[in-house]
Amino acid sequence: MGIMKKSKKKEGKKAKSKKLRESARHLNIEVRKAVAAAIMAAFGFLIALVWRDVIMEWVETISAQSPVSGKLISALVVTFICVVGILLVTRFIAVKEK
Repeated sequence: MGIMKKSKKKEGKKAKSKKLRESARHLNIEVRKAVAAAIMAAFGFLIALVWRDVIMEWVETISAQSPVSGKLISALVVTFICVVGILLVTRFIAVKEK
């Protein structure tokens, strides 16, 4: 009977060890996903900063010929670009439900 108790304890420890390894593996995957998302967001922010200058210069050129304020045109252009970007991202990321 003593051998059975030791055997069950070993099995219990093995199961706990396996579960712990699976949890650690899952945590590692989630951390990698989070780091990748943060890096992609940083690159996206950098791209946005670069394009901001281009858009501002383009808007200034257009607004010189327009009676509407340059800041208004700039806000409209950036809003339009951001809305299109949000729509594209949500369609790309969306989980297909059946």
